[in-house]
Amino acid sequence: MKLDQISVMRLAEHLETCELQARDTVKITDEYPAMDWDDAYAIQDEIRRSKLRRGNRLVGFKAGLTSHAKMKQMGVTTPVFGFLMDAFCVPEGGEIAVKSLIHPKVEPEIVFVTKAPLRGPGCHVGTVLAATDFIMPGIEVIDSRYRDFKFDLKSVIADNTSAARFVVGGQARPAADLDLRTLGVVLERNGEPVSFGAGAAVLGHPAAAVAMLANHLGARGEEIPAGSIILSGGITEAAAVATGDHVTLRIQDLGSVSLRFQ
Repeated sequence: MKLDQISVMRLAEHLETCELQARDTVKITDEYPAMDWDDAYAIQDEIRRSKLRRGNRLVGFKAGLTSHAKMKQMGVTTPVFGFLMDAFCVPEGGEIAVKSLIHPKVEPEIVFVTKAPLRGPGCHVGTVLAATDFIMPGIEVIDSRYRDFKFDLKSVIADNTSAARFVVGGQARPAADLDLRTLGVVLERNGEPVSFGAGAAVLGHPAAAVAMLANHLGARGEEIPAGSIILSGGITEAAAVATGDHVTLRIQDLGSVSLRFQ
């Protein structure tokens, strides 16, 4: 690590304040260009501890940069990971106040819910599928705290990988009943399709992202607890949303889930 604990805590407080007040900021590496990956996750961890101290409950995790092309573009060999709190969860068909966010976008997700703990090292797709209770469709609402969505990878990790809100719903199906690689996905905004994809867009198999998450946490002495919600990564490019938009995700064999922006 390059940063001292005081700097880590100050940056965590700054980013969380920006999130809670829906206020943007320049990327933090402008001030701390020498910060490293451990610093970035240390800041994210401090934000998580702050939320727990204030009564939020950890309900799961999320993966980002889950396409090989995007990882190559960004010069990394593994996705980035963040956490999910109960306060981020929106009821199926629920509403989100746009004024509570900065510049929201939506991503379609294949969601895993675990029935047994997952811990690395050595976690792989088979391990993930055996520990999965069921699969659901989900929409992640990302909302980078950085001005104009301009950031580098260390800054976005520190900012909890732009996590803001999410909704899950549709039909819950056992993983054994599905070929997660070939599941067709359609994301609609106001009844019009805006993106199409399939599960294989996430590292060839969405469970691979969950396995990488478990290995990442294992290297840090943590695990994915049983009962966790895991957003395995955006299947398509994120789509911008605005006041009045109605977003629906349809996934083959899993039904649909939706939310509104007001």
